[in-house]
Amino acid sequence: MIVLGLTGSIGMGKSTTLTMFEDEGIPVHSADAAVHDLYEGAAVPIIEAAFPGSTAKGKVDRAKLSVAVFGRAEKLKQLEALVHPLVRRKELDFVEQARKSGAALAVVDIPLLYETGSEQRFDKIVVVTADPQIQRMRVLARPGMTVQKLEAILARQMPDADKRLRAHYIIDTGHGMDAARQSVRAIIKFIIESPNNA
Repeated sequence: MIVLGLTGSIGMGKSTTLTMFEDEGIPVHSADAAVHDLYEGAAVPIIEAAFPGSTAKGKVDRAKLSVAVFGRAEKLKQLEALVHPLVRRKELDFVEQARKSGAALAVVDIPLLYETGSEQRFDKIVVVTADPQIQRMRVLARPGMTVQKLEAILARQMPDADKRLRAHYIIDTGHGMDAARQSVRAIIKFIIESPNNA
């Protein structure tokens, strides 16, 4: 089984691209979805203990947690040290299940794949990209997003150009979803037809 790591900077269309792989019958796993599940389950007591008042009604309150860590590198590192091992466990369980199911290909979406040194865990890497103007327009349209927040997020992410240089495959979502879907199908076809050369 080939395991693809899917990544890209904020606003590039990773989640949409992951759904395209899923629509083609490929098993997929999202680190963001795993975090969402953990924030409503196993991570709640751990995060409340580390960041008192950051949970409510049995769930992590993302707005309160964001206030607790925003602009404070040491607090963000503390949060990541708590959450990343739990997310990694979910990823390992997913890959094992996909392998057992006989899948030829599985895709794992990790937003900070290169930044966290995770590329060695995957057979190949797909980078999702788009023109910087499209990226900014998408991100700034999100509720509660500001230019300041966007700049802070981008400062933590490897530049898009560097990610593309290190990618095995690139999917550009800036040319429309039909073009992106064709790229997804081409990658799947190539890998499944020639897994040893993928």
